[in-house]
Amino acid sequence: MTLPRILLFGRIGQVGWELRRTLSPLCDLACVEYPEVDFTKPATVRQAIAGARPQIIINAAAYTAVDKAETEVALATAVNATAPAIMAEEAKKLGALLVHYSTDYVYDGAKTTPYVESDPTGPLGAYGRTKLEGDQAIAAVDCNHLIFRLCWVYGARGANFMLTMQRFAREREKLRVVADQFGSPSWSRMIAETTALALARIQSPDHAAKLKGVYHLCSSGHTSWHGFASAIIQAMPETERKCREIEAIPTSAYPTPTQRPAYSVMSCAKLEKAFGLRLPDWKHCLDLVLER
Repeated sequence: MTLPRILLFGRIGQVGWELRRTLSPLCDLACVEYPEVDFTKPATVRQAIAGARPQIIINAAAYTAVDKAETEVALATAVNATAPAIMAEEAKKLGALLVHYSTDYVYDGAKTTPYVESDPTGPLGAYGRTKLEGDQAIAAVDCNHLIFRLCWVYGARGANFMLTMQRFAREREKLRVVADQFGSPSWSRMIAETTALALARIQSPDHAAKLKGVYHLCSSGHTSWHGFASAIIQAMPETERKCREIEAIPTSAYPTPTQRPAYSVMSCAKLEKAFGLRLPDWKHCLDLVLER
């Protein structure tokens, strides 16, 4: 059996690293990263795809500095919107499948029940707007594509909320964490493994065409940032942490340049039905990460 050829953009990020680990035994995997490919130079994106001639393109690269995006709109647009559009164009030329990761920040957070893929979007800042522009550009090109919208990504490597809370807990006796923003903490490895399982269920280009579209991909269940922080820190051995109090605070007590969605909980029912999968609870995933 010939293994599919996959080209992965963003090999060193949280999700990209886990994709490398998960996909390597399953495909002929090529990975590219900056400066080999510079998303501000569209020709380098086209050259990478033309050189690899993949059957599947996976874009795990993104501009994710939410607050800096307000003053670096051009860069955020180049990475989050223009580059994915180019990937979609090249995928269509090759008859390849494009897998792209989006975000819960495309929503305004005004709902109080889980978002579904057909809900109206309404990003609150430049980061969310540029990610939404990328989603829309891919849909407009109309190549075979899977857009996976993620929520509260964390893992055992990189820069993320879990590692930050563990570091603060070792350094400080008291932490103050926002308690009125809600979402589903999602382990980067779970995202990579779910992606691999979804790809394994696509039987042909015609099947991919029937499945193309936007899907939510995150853990089931939800919590607040305060609840997530509490679960992380309580799991740390007493001897490893200095923190003894985690104060719940409102968003207003922790102002940031960009407004965050108050409610980022997303239903994954569409993905689960389409690919025959079941997304695990966030607490189960956190236990697995912390066992390491």
